[in-house]
Amino acid sequence: MSLSGQASDQPQTGIALIGSTGSIGTQTLQVLAQHPDRFRLVTIAAGSNVELLAGQVDRFAPHLAVHNHPDIPLPRKREGTRYGCGESALIEAVTHPDVDVVVIASAGHAALRPACEAIRAGKAIALANKEIIVCAGQIIMPLVREYGVSLRPIDSEHSAVWQSQGSNPPQAIARIVLTGSGGPFRTTPLDRLQSMTVADALNHPTWSMGDKITIDSATMANKGLELIEARWLFDVEPKRIQALIHPQSIVHSLVEFVDGSQIAQMSWPDMRLPIQLALTYPERLPTQHRALDLASVGMLEFGPLEDDRFPAFGLARNAIAAGDSYPTAYSIADEVAVAAFLRGEIGFTDIARALALTLERHQAVDVSTLEQVLAAVEAEEVHARELIAEIATTRAR
Repeated sequence: MSLSGQASDQPQTGIALIGSTGSIGTQTLQVLAQHPDRFRLVTIAAGSNVELLAGQVDRFAPHLAVHNHPDIPLPRKREGTRYGCGESALIEAVTHPDVDVVVIASAGHAALRPACEAIRAGKAIALANKEIIVCAGQIIMPLVREYGVSLRPIDSEHSAVWQSQGSNPPQAIARIVLTGSGGPFRTTPLDRLQSMTVADALNHPTWSMGDKITIDSATMANKGLELIEARWLFDVEPKRIQALIHPQSIVHSLVEFVDGSQIAQMSWPDMRLPIQLALTYPERLPTQHRALDLASVGMLEFGPLEDDRFPAFGLARNAIAAGDSYPTAYSIADEVAVAAFLRGEIGFTDIARALALTLERHQAVDVSTLEQVLAAVEAEEVHARELIAEIATTRAR
């Protein structure tokens, strides 16, 4: 039975879930559990949290389970489920003949080649991974068009733009406005930002997310990555993409059309809503989540994104303007810098410093093929680690 209380005559949608143990992955499984008549988890993949993966396999009984760390043994295996490890198993998971929709909920770049193979196999893509589009949007989007597949964004901002745009073509859009809460440091005095701790940065005021995206929200690097991603997803020039601070996280983004009208998507902050829409599109299903009551909200606040408070956003604009491998360099530098901050090796403001130095020193390379993108990712990881070591050493003096 569905949440409406009526049996569905729709066939079950086969789901491949990549990144099942992260925040988006676990919430995706909650959506599947709410609609067991509509969805069937066919394949599942995770990283190193094999204990949680084993529990997910026990509950959802997929045909294939994949993990990326062969040196970490699974605590148990379920009879009837095959197990695999590595990229080839991941590609098998996303191209399985019973899969209709591939949910890419993992962070980083490991799912880049599997994503391309899933598109070639004609699978619809429900995408929560920013790095794939940031680093390879110039490859992914033409591939989506070539194979005629549906790419459905899960990030709340891009889902909001997707819903607000509707059937209007890109040329009907005057601008896209991405909203952001401002994170935990929206009103922190600028001279105190350098002393903010990991615990401070992880204390997000409105969203419950994984560590990486929460830190990105504190620096506004997430808006920078979203700007680059929106450029490719919606075929809109970067100059027509802006950002706005909106502390309540009720308006998830908006589209302004050439006639001056604006359409926004609003809801309480809950990632299960864009996840469910990405799975059911073009249909909408009932949910157990509370509907938005604007009277109880009372007032919605909006303000400009301050460049001196959030330099990471402007640096992303510089990266997409420079083109070629600059967005890849920005993405990798942010990933490595955030990991170093979480380990206590660098300070909070060092993250933006790392991004600035990366773009200043970067030597552009061609990234028009998948192999070139993967080579650029590998090279930039080396450069980023060297840069972070340099910053950490300077900080320790």
